[in-house]
Amino acid sequence: MMSNVASSSPILRRIQASGVLRVGTTGDYTPFTLLRPDGSYIGADIDMAHDLAERLGIDIEFVPSVWIDLLDHFLADRFDIAMGGVTVTAPRAEKAFFSVPTFVDGKRPLARREYRNRFTNFAAIDQPGVRLIANPGSANEAFVRGHFRQATVIIHHDNASVFDELVADRADVMITDGLEADHQARLHPELCAVPVAAPFTRLEKAYMFARDPAMKAYIDEWLAAAFASGQWQRALDRAMSH
Repeated sequence: MMSNVASSSPILRRIQASGVLRVGTTGDYTPFTLLRPDGSYIGADIDMAHDLAERLGIDIEFVPSVWIDLLDHFLADRFDIAMGGVTVTAPRAEKAFFSVPTFVDGKRPLARREYRNRFTNFAAIDQPGVRLIANPGSANEAFVRGHFRQATVIIHHDNASVFDELVADRADVMITDGLEADHQARLHPELCAVPVAAPFTRLEKAYMFARDPAMKAYIDEWLAAAFASGQWQRALDRAMSH
């Protein structure tokens, strides 16, 4: 059952009364969330979602969303909480609350191995003829459109297969969250996370939910315990090994 902190939250009381925690997730962002062909989800944040529902004593339902519509879907009450490598952004933070960060990251280049020493800074990437790929509606797309003027920007329709475009040499470089660059380089021997002096940005991953201070207190307390016990790190390590 819920702790006193949780029972003081009108949102958590309503969620518990419904008997189901509705979790919005994109299913296309390893190691946080991945939709498998059989319709099930895996990932570090998926494990944590199951744990949260269990602690609330209720069932779980994963609600598919896409990055470009994630905030709108939340505001339309399609789900109770968004989990799956969600970046804290100003537009989202204006309309929703975020948990304490689960992960702090920064954008770094991912490229074919032969470009390991070529795309190590902005100037080297922002050159005529360089094919810079991004996924639509994402923080990655916003970043490249906001920062690059000379390179050819390619928007690839599908988050899950965008890395295959690099492997197939239909694009030269992608700028994405550092953890994703490391993970995809591990999955694709043709690719490497380009070594840069420092990440191009600083960003925080967190869980997004209603503007309810008591719910935030409960979620943050739950996460603090998961960090302290090593539960979160174990979930991340498991997901990184897939």
